[in-house]
This record gives sequence, C-alpha cells and structure tokens, in this order.
Amino acid sequence: MLDNIEIKNLNHLGIIAGIIDEIGIVEIVNEQLGTDSKEIISPGVIIKAIILNGLGFLSRPLYLFQQFFEDKPTDHLLGKGVLPEHLNDDQIGGVMDKCYSYGISELFLLIALAGVKKYQINLDYSHLDSSSFSVHGEYKNL
Repeated sequence: MLDNIEIKNLNHLGIIAGIIDEIGIVEIVNEQLGTDSKEIISPGVIIKAIILNGLGFLSRPLYLFQQFFEDKPTDHLLGKGVLPEHLNDDQIGGVMDKCYSYGISELFLLIALAGVKKYQINLDYSHLDSSSFSVHGEYKNL
C-alpha cells in the first residue's frame, strides 16, 4: 500500500502559484503573446514557472531550469500534465524572445495593473526611491 506514495516539495511555492492564479498572470500573458496549439504548455505557464523558479532562491543556467521542478508537484503548481521536462531551455528561451518582442515593460504594466485591481491597491499616493539613481561621467565646470 505504501509503494504508491510519492513525496514532492511544495514549500512556499504553493502560495506564490495561488497568487499568480488569482491575479490571472497566465491568462494575461497568453492573451498578449498568443498561444500555439502545437505547444505542450503555453507562454503563460512558462512565465509562471519562471516566477516560481526565481522565488525558489536558485541561480542556475537556463539549461538546468527543469531540474528545479524535478522534486516539485508540477501538476499542482503549473497545471495537469505539465512535467519538468516540458520546461526546457528551448521553450523558455522562445517565450523570453516573445516577451522581449512584445515589450517587457508593457507586459509588466498589464500584470501590475491586474494585481492592483485584484487586491484593490490604493494608487492615490506613490513613492519613488531616488536613492537607487546614480550618475556617471565627467562634467564640465561652467
């Protein structure tokens, strides 16, 4: 009876996956970048996997991306039928190219606005951290 038990690590990624689903990031990305019926997984699911990987506190080359998901419940995190081997560097690179062609800032803005709407964030006030600005180079004394 215990032979059928398989243990997977969910850690904090379940919460993050839930927030991604609540905001509708997968749907936004798919709508903006388009989907292809020949692809096993959509660009939105790839972006979701990139976010989860990025919040997994790992820094690995792209060709090792799928290793991150080998001990994770990909069915639960990314959707039924999604396997770690679907998250290969060719798939990810293709979606990254599509994001770049579309416009990273434009796509981020759509996702950020969806989060603002979902969580009813008040935009009456904003803050700009100017301490991160820097200037380099020589300047003529006038």
